[in-house]
Amino acid sequence: MRRVVVLRALVLGDLICAVPALRAFRGAWPRAHIALMGLPGAREYASRLDCIDEWIPFPGWPGLPEQPPDLAALPAFLARMQAVGWDLAIQLHGSGERTNPFLALLGAQRNAGFHGPGAWVPTRDAGRFLPWSQEGHETQRLLSLCRHLDLPPAGEQLSFPVREDDERQVREAWPGRDAAPSYVCLHAGAQLPSRRWPFARFAAVGWALHEAGHTIVLTGTADERTLVAALADRLAAFGVPSIDLAGSTSLWAFGALLRGARLLVCNDTGASHVAAALRVPSVVTSCGGEAARWTPADRRLHRVLAKAAPCRPCAFSDCPHGHPCAEALTVSEVLVAIEDLLRQPRPDARADDQGGCPCPVACAS
Repeated sequence: MRRVVVLRALVLGDLICAVPALRAFRGAWPRAHIALMGLPGAREYASRLDCIDEWIPFPGWPGLPEQPPDLAALPAFLARMQAVGWDLAIQLHGSGERTNPFLALLGAQRNAGFHGPGAWVPTRDAGRFLPWSQEGHETQRLLSLCRHLDLPPAGEQLSFPVREDDERQVREAWPGRDAAPSYVCLHAGAQLPSRRWPFARFAAVGWALHEAGHTIVLTGTADERTLVAALADRLAAFGVPSIDLAGSTSLWAFGALLRGARLLVCNDTGASHVAAALRVPSVVTSCGGEAARWTPADRRLHRVLAKAAPCRPCAFSDCPHGHPCAEALTVSEVLVAIEDLLRQPRPDARADDQGGCPCPVACAS
């Protein structure tokens, strides 16, 4: 196998969940050139993965919401891909209803991936496609394809390779970090409002943690600055000082910050996957999404709180039904989960921060 292209055009947390499968590809084909086709927002993370050699921006495709397609540019893009001469194209995106035809147009000699009911697959490649399961954690779903292709196992641990430069960025953003004996990160944002637990309840959690002696650190993306500022104001009204770092750190500096935290309290979003990769204890308020599919799998380190609702999982950006799954989750329930985690010894949060591809063979660069 000389050239392999993998399609995973999803957001950061979704890509983190795919690392064990990417690692298995590298272990199976250590000398191959492995390219990952993905979304711009996940490129920074992919840049440190030893399991891949090249990043290809996904151009979008009709019917896929993640990236609006530039229809005029698609023919030229596909022509460039076909000229590469891929030996294998792998659809690691999902059920394949829309992505399998796109994959075939890349012109690889062979194709592999998943297919949902009624999804098209190339006839000559049918044996390399696996039915898309509706159950189980996302990482395990993707690894099922590796087993289907008879690839040797290469571990299930997620990866988030933090470096010393990232630690320095944290110290620059928060000069008082080293003087804080214990800090907890509150991450109240999420890409979709329907995935957010009410920020006023995050504030109540912050007050309780402050009363217990923890420094409160607020994290978020640059786009979430307004939300996080409102949370900081609410905490200040309770007499709780906080460190607002929303939009002040790179992705990797966020990982370095999180690595030193006693705990993360967050929604079911990318921050949760970073905590899982770094083995940082977390309490996840899962609203709207598929908790069993996306939340951290290690229940020793992570507490996932999710309330049932007849409309769950939903695809709405803003809930039109009064957000019952979020409103049903109380502050008291979250505090009980936090107390349970804080009673346990702090685990080593540096388990997988040294390169991102602990596979049993030497990785090609």
